[in-house]
Amino acid sequence: MMDVYKEALQAYQRIREHVVKTPVALSRFLSEQLKAEIYLKNEHVQHTGSFKLRGAVNKILSLSDDQRKAGVLAASTGNHGLAVAFAAQKFGVRAQVIAPAKASPRKLGAIRAMGVEVETVSGDCLAAELVAKELAKKQDCVFISPYNDPEVVAGQGTIGIELDEQVPGLDAVFVAVGGGGMIAGIGGVMKRLNDKVRVVGCWPKNSRALYECLKVGRIMEVPETDTISDATTGGLEPGSITFELCEQLIDDFVLVSEREIRESMTIVAREEGWI
Repeated sequence: MMDVYKEALQAYQRIREHVVKTPVALSRFLSEQLKAEIYLKNEHVQHTGSFKLRGAVNKILSLSDDQRKAGVLAASTGNHGLAVAFAAQKFGVRAQVIAPAKASPRKLGAIRAMGVEVETVSGDCLAAELVAKELAKKQDCVFISPYNDPEVVAGQGTIGIELDEQVPGLDAVFVAVGGGGMIAGIGGVMKRLNDKVRVVGCWPKNSRALYECLKVGRIMEVPETDTISDATTGGLEPGSITFELCEQLIDDFVLVSEREIRESMTIVAREEGWI
């Protein structure tokens, strides 16, 4: 198993000049409601609007000159594709993105606006990942997985480094989960820095592939239905490194209904002024 903490420290030194060190804010409303100190890590102010940029930048900066010349290929519903497109444009690397046909047109349009070729395929996120992986083999270029990649996990782990510095001694950290790259990165770092912290994985009830895989102890296909949390949808590709990492690192599991997601978005918009 990869040493997440060690690799995240290396990633932090590598990417810190290229990404936003996102602020952490105490939510007075949530703290009063829940009788605890509730902090929100504002990854939505990252350059591309999500944490995905950390992993994409770390991956591209980890490539050799020959690999960068050959270009990169990614699969994404939007946020990972935007991150790869931004990083590729910044460092002069050619990039392609494979996306499910049902992905957000707005996000796919933003990726194309960065000069990146986008191809849509039928099926879900996992189907797009498998198509992209096979295409990368044919083109002899690097495939950048949204989660199943040590450099991507390490890049997302830099959130944990910042959290420990910004709010030392956290009792628990709640992390949205799709393929598990972010929670594996954050969990791997924070468990090393604070052995009392509990890492809580949060899934939409409608899309909880990794949750079901962890319950049975193996990677399998899990049926999904539509969710407003489109950035956490999709299954787990066979052999994903995040499965074993999440087995070791996640302490508690939470499933969230579509109603709860919408209500929470409304609360954050009304009380914090964030969309």
